[in-house]
Amino acid sequence: MALLAPSPRALCVREAAAAAPHPHSSVGAACSTVGGGAAGRTLWLWNGGGTGRRRRERRERVRAEAYFWDVSKPVEMEEIDSMEKLDDALRWSVENNQPVIIDWMASWCRKCIYLMPRMEKIAGEYPGVRFYFIDVNKVPQAVVKRGNVTKMPTIQLWKDGEWKAEVIGGHKAWLVMDEVREMIQQNK
Repeated sequence: MALLAPSPRALCVREAAAAAPHPHSSVGAACSTVGGGAAGRTLWLWNGGGTGRRRRERRERVRAEAYFWDVSKPVEMEEIDSMEKLDDALRWSVENNQPVIIDWMASWCRKCIYLMPRMEKIAGEYPGVRFYFIDVNKVPQAVVKRGNVTKMPTIQLWKDGEWKAEVIGGHKAWLVMDEVREMIQQNK
């Protein structure tokens, strides 16, 4: 068996045509999946071009066992709209010795709006970490100054009541998300 696409999201295994009796056969139960249940399912693909039935029978089949270990469910981020709520979030971080992620955003910032559901997805991946967002146009300027924020979006990690790291999200969303995950892992 040769790995065609080794990655955390999908694993494709090349097999001979005799591996399964029919391309639509249900062999998904034999697959072990991360997250269990129907998270992963076996897909049958045909290797080679053409569309005719005779051509399909002569070609080699590729069985793709897709492991979508996306078991996290998005978690809605809490809004911080005052200095008191910011203090409460930072106090929680100190009391529980857990990091807090604060997404500083603006309602007019397209990148901020685009990143919001992705941040909620990451929040589902880290159940011990609390995620908040602050709309800089809705809070007093003192709150923005306390975060020392000058660009949007800025994603900060606070732990023990102190600023530890930040990602300024002016580049591609997947890079921002990778940097946020790395930031959380380093400060957990």
